[in-house]
Amino acid sequence: MKKISSTGLLSAFLVAVLGLSACSSQSYSDVYRYGSPALLIDANYAAADALLKQLKDRLSPNQPLIAATLVSIDDLERSSTFGRLSSEQISARFSQAGQRMIEMKFRDNVYMKRDQGELLLTREIRDVAQQHKAQAVIVGTYGVSNEAVFVNLKVIKPSTNVVMAVYDYALPKDSDIRSMLR
Repeated sequence: MKKISSTGLLSAFLVAVLGLSACSSQSYSDVYRYGSPALLIDANYAAADALLKQLKDRLSPNQPLIAATLVSIDDLERSSTFGRLSSEQISARFSQAGQRMIEMKFRDNVYMKRDQGELLLTREIRDVAQQHKAQAVIVGTYGVSNEAVFVNLKVIKPSTNVVMAVYDYALPKDSDIRSMLR
């Protein structure tokens, strides 16, 4: 039986490791990007893309938009890290698509009319939209169940409260999402 030298053994080991890494289609950053931590980003970008598709040729590139913070459907004066981060990501995606976004941090600016369930803009957000000549406002709510978070997004024309686009989606309530809802 032939003995393998330590140099030969090391060479064989390196070839095997390099061969295995070449077979792997995902790097560490890909796993992080497409694993659970990036689920929220991917979902919010897909939602923004869907809204942009509905709004195609209906938005002026010269007039800005405003993104309001997503609020809890159960308490429209309350948000969370989930709501704030989601609105930031949706706004970012609109910016990436070439839309002019006004950087605003809203909290208590969207409410539901209790008896009719209509989404309305408060006078304050309408005034801010008018002040900045915003052509539309992105608003949204989220509802939490045991297993998922359900999100409803709308793009509303502030002068008329007319809904220009709408998109619904759900996310599994994993540990990351759960921690952002506290």
